[in-house]
Amino acid sequence: MSLPSTPHLNLTALCKEGQLVEALRILLTTHIPPRDSSTYFQLLRTCILKNALTQGKNVHSFIVHRRFAFATRTNFQNKLINMYVKCGSLVDARKVFDLMKVRNSISWNTIIGAYRQHGYPHESVTLFHQMQRTGFQPDQFTFATVLPACAKMGALEQGMDIYQSIKDSGISSNVVVATALVDMLAKCGSIDKAREVFDKMPQRDVISWNAMIVGYAHNGLVEKALETFKQMQLAGVKPDSKTVASILPACATIGALEEGMDIHHSITEGGFLSDVVVASALIDMYSKCGRVEKARELFDKMPQRDVISWTVMIAGYVQNGFVEKALQTFKQMQLTGVKPDSSIFASILPACTHIGASEPGIAIHQIITEGGFSSDVVVASALVDMYAKCGSIEKAREMFDRIPQRDVVSWTAMIVGYAQNGFVEKALETFKQMQLASVKPNSTTFASVLPACAKMGALEQGMDIHQSIIEGGFFSDVVVASALVDMYAKCGSIDKSCELFDKMPQRNVVSWNAMIAGYAQNGLVEKALETFKQMQLAGVKPDSTTFASVLPVCAKMGALEQGMAVHQSITEEGFMSDVVLASALVDMYAKCGRLDKARELFDKIPQRNVVSWNAMITGYVQNGFVEKALETFKQMQLMGLKPDYVTFATIVSACAQIGALEMGRAIHQIIIESGFLAEVVVASALVDMYAKCGSIDRACKQFDRMSERDAVSWTSMIVGYTQNGFVEKALETFKQMPLAGVKPNSTTFASILPACAKMGALEQGIFIHQSILEGGCLSDVVVASALVDMYAKCGSIDKARELFDKMPQRNVISWNAMIAGYAQNGLSMQV
Repeated sequence: MSLPSTPHLNLTALCKEGQLVEALRILLTTHIPPRDSSTYFQLLRTCILKNALTQGKNVHSFIVHRRFAFATRTNFQNKLINMYVKCGSLVDARKVFDLMKVRNSISWNTIIGAYRQHGYPHESVTLFHQMQRTGFQPDQFTFATVLPACAKMGALEQGMDIYQSIKDSGISSNVVVATALVDMLAKCGSIDKAREVFDKMPQRDVISWNAMIVGYAHNGLVEKALETFKQMQLAGVKPDSKTVASILPACATIGALEEGMDIHHSITEGGFLSDVVVASALIDMYSKCGRVEKARELFDKMPQRDVISWTVMIAGYVQNGFVEKALQTFKQMQLTGVKPDSSIFASILPACTHIGASEPGIAIHQIITEGGFSSDVVVASALVDMYAKCGSIEKAREMFDRIPQRDVVSWTAMIVGYAQNGFVEKALETFKQMQLASVKPNSTTFASVLPACAKMGALEQGMDIHQSIIEGGFFSDVVVASALVDMYAKCGSIDKSCELFDKMPQRNVVSWNAMIAGYAQNGLVEKALETFKQMQLAGVKPDSTTFASVLPVCAKMGALEQGMAVHQSITEEGFMSDVVLASALVDMYAKCGRLDKARELFDKIPQRNVVSWNAMITGYVQNGFVEKALETFKQMQLMGLKPDYVTFATIVSACAQIGALEMGRAIHQIIIESGFLAEVVVASALVDMYAKCGSIDRACKQFDRMSERDAVSWTSMIVGYTQNGFVEKALETFKQMPLAGVKPNSTTFASILPACAKMGALEQGIFIHQSILEGGCLSDVVVASALVDMYAKCGSIDKARELFDKMPQRNVISWNAMIAGYAQNGLSMQV
């Protein structure tokens, strides 16, 4: 093409045609460059359009080097600042600003806005105050720029000072300024003040309404956000794409499907459905309201999909439990050529965790590595979580250790991973490391680490964490408070649990469940039932966990009437298909002596698992229907269901009850083949069975083979020796028990005392009495009765009477022991 002859015209024409590099080449090589500012203004405008920082710097350098007169003019320097800001060099923009001899409001507004836009809100506010100190009066653009900086910082106090300046300047009615003010107040948590300013606005545009709606949603007042949206429509203000993209998440949060569908209708009428942001928000709303099929229908109709659209669709599938669909959609996205970002990985990796599938997780990990997302803390944390939940805890730790900068999410993922995989000590250790790294825990961290303390019975550490929760202001979080209640209960500090429960500002079903389970676990079964009733009176609907906690309480108390009431509630709430609850009901009815009802329910369970069968077998054994128990065990095997350690321990006990040695030996062989002989409960049951069937040598052999023995194992052996007439062996075994580091329990004491009584071994009986006192078992009526019997049979009738009189409660065995004692000691008149 032929260019005009003058350099000025050449440069302008080239800039208009977008040929910036050629224009600069001509500028730098011409002998007589243009001296008027308009040419350079055009060059800088082109640099902004092309985002050409290097070329912009060259133009600036050329002007300074030639010492053009216009170089120090305010309007030109403002243009330079604007060019540097738009091209991303805040440092160069600030240099120009600091060198300015004369600044105007445009200079200040540009640099204040630049710092805010580049993520330095504090500096933006500092410059605003500097502007005021130099005598410049802020205008509407200044206020509209600095208020979002306060919002970003959450600096309410500074925002309120600026609000006063707005009032003093007399522009508080300006719609742009007032809208920025509403937005700032809402984002700083002063939602009532935001509403006050909003209501006083003489004019409101769609942006003002959006600010108020977003403000309510930001502060968790989603119902208010929806109400304001309706008011906006009544006021005749048409929503824009930002409005609907803001209000739809509010519908999603509270599951307001009907309102969401109305908004969908408005979106269609307003022609916003082609907007990818709006369509994505609709997909998200339908997914979170449980209408994933509708979400997919919309997704498939989208003319254009971006990575956000794919992300919300994948997340929707994951949230609704369609993990295979989520993984399939991720593959479809890859085939369409849409490049994943960090948010999509954070959505798809949980799909792998849901199905415990490390294989697709490893494949996605490879894509993450190839895409350069491994250093992204969000993605890396999701990988840690995925590997941990798939059982690859070592790989999870490896990923965790590679994260260059770990945030609270990363640490929490690692803590949760350890806790869920049974490494509770590691979970607590990692929590301590997190604190040493000066990373503040959040509510999820606390709710994850407290169960680890509960599992270990680490009360002291739990108390330290409690203190951190109070200091961090997290006790008002219902999830954290519930975890605290649970931790104290499981660590045996039930009074503290109760105290915290009473202090909770709000309670949900989890809180009540923690308290009910806490009472039950600590043996306060009446309190557990009472709390269950209070829960119902408080209008909190029980869930499956509640029922699973309260049914064993009814079973333990033999509270048939309450158990039947719970059964009714389970039926009404539609939980009867839950196999765990159905099994717990079978157990409750069996333990309350209603085997007919237990069997009726058992037969109605559509899919029985090992727990169901165990409940029925145990019910038969506990009620003395041993033959029925053995028959049910055979049925279980015929159904192809593999027994677990509870099944074997129960059925071996059934053989012991009827002295079925041969059947017991046959079951012993099945136990060996099934690999359950190492289970201490099963091995102890075998010891007991052989002893009760009179095969004391086999019992002794089985006991000696045990790699691990607990109080039950030792007690079984002691009882076996006593029942088979080997009382000296029983006493000898009792002495060996504490040497092996196992503390006797109430059953042990109640078993060994008859051996002393039989031998007349008063001295050893006195020694055992001391052990009972140290173990805190004297309040047990069975143990106390055995002591009375021992002293009486050893001729110490006065000591027997002394103990008898001190017993807080007595049963028929206690009275019989005392009566028989008097008779045996020739004091029949005392009887």
